[in-house]
Parts: sequence; structure tokens; C-alpha cells
Amino acid sequence: MSLPLPTHRHALFLDFDGTLADIAEHPQAVRVQPAMVVDLRALHEALQGALAIVTGRTAADLDRFLFPLRLPLACEHGAHFRLGNGHDEGDSSGRLALVLPLENVMEALRPLVEQYPELILEPKNTGLALHFRQAPELEALCLQALTQTLHYIPQAELMRGKCVLEVKVKGTSKGRAIEAFMRQPPFAGRTPLFIGDDVTDESGFAAVQALGGLGVKVGDGPTQARARLESPAEVRSWLQDAAEALTRRPPPLAEKGDP
Repeated sequence: MSLPLPTHRHALFLDFDGTLADIAEHPQAVRVQPAMVVDLRALHEALQGALAIVTGRTAADLDRFLFPLRLPLACEHGAHFRLGNGHDEGDSSGRLALVLPLENVMEALRPLVEQYPELILEPKNTGLALHFRQAPELEALCLQALTQTLHYIPQAELMRGKCVLEVKVKGTSKGRAIEAFMRQPPFAGRTPLFIGDDVTDESGFAAVQALGGLGVKVGDGPTQARARLESPAEVRSWLQDAAEALTRRPPPLAEKGDP
């Protein structure tokens, strides 16, 4: 299925790594296209605020990469929220995220990371990520180490992504984050569209399609999303076309006061 351009009645949800930005060897080495930031600003305004970033990244990462934008977002897979009113919230279930004993996990992983310096251990506010993109042959070893450690932390769960293993608060997901956004203005009542590239985005695809919207998978691989774009470059081109189309055609008068 080809991806049509959004209308003024859509709500747009976007993953970051592998979707808006190309995957880099190190999480902090990602390059953001300045033109894309301009297009995101235009889309956010044209959709009356109904655009959010839904990512495993931290809020600080997103604000730095997308500066000067400060968009609505669900980061760390829904463990932390920022709604369209600019206020920071709890997690996607409406409560404050649990505090995981991350120091214990970091300490348990330290010998592994010291032995294999090509591994990248990325601490977050409510979880952590162990990247093995520079050494994919170490995936099984990383999985074994994290599985053993999390056996003693029942409130945490392990999630697999592209060359990364993530520790997050149990029960949070991108799908639940999108559902929470869709209960709030200016997202409520719109048709949701979510673009993502990884297995961690599958819950988001399921959520938007259950709400009558469309999931869009970036790249190859099996997915429940009903549409596909080939690469982040194609996503950025689509965003540019969408921004141009929506800014050329203002919303109908009947929709200007809608949430």
C-alpha cells in the first residue's frame, strides 16, 4: 500500500532513529537534516499541534537533535510524556514511571562492556540500552547478561530492537503512549498515522490501526503495518511533500476550531 499525504484531520506520530534520522554507529553521532526540522515545524502548525515524536530516546536527546523545536513526545518507550500543552507528564498509563534500580544493572554489565569496548551502554532516566551495532556477533552474550540481571528486577522488562537490547519499565510501550495521546487534545478525534522502523514500533502500528488509522513501516522485514516506506530519506521526502501540501491548503473553516 502506498502512503497518501495526511489531511488536516490526521494526527501524526513519528519514531526518531531509523525513521526521521539514519542509524549511526553511536547514538549521539546521529545527524539531523535542518530541512526536516523546518518541515516538522510546518506540519506541527498545520495539524494544530497534533504531531508527536514516539521514541526510545530521552527527552533531552530529542530536544537537542530537533532544536529549536520542543514537540509533544513520548520518550523511553512511553515511560515519560510531554503533551501538547508543553507540560511533562507521567507514563502512558497515567501514573509516574517506576524507578528501576539501574545502578545494579549498570554494575552487573560493567565487566562485559570493559571486556568488549565496542559495546555501548546508554543510561536513560527510566531504563538503559545496550547497543551492539558495532559488534552484532555479541548479541547472544549481551542477551544472556541482561536476562540474568533482570531476573531479580520484576518491575523491569527486556525489549529487543535493531542491534540493541533495552531495559524499560514493565508495561510501557509505544502503542500505549499513542493511545494516551489520542485521548487528549489536539489529538483526540483525529485519524492517527504512525511511522516507525523497528520491532519496538509494532505496538504503535497495532494501536493506530485499531483506532482506524495507518501504521507505516520503514525499511524491510515483517510487520503488521499496512504501508511501507523504503528508508529515512523517503520518510523525509514524504514529510516535505506533506508540509508543502498542508500549508498550501489551509484547513476548512469548519475544522479550524476543532481540537
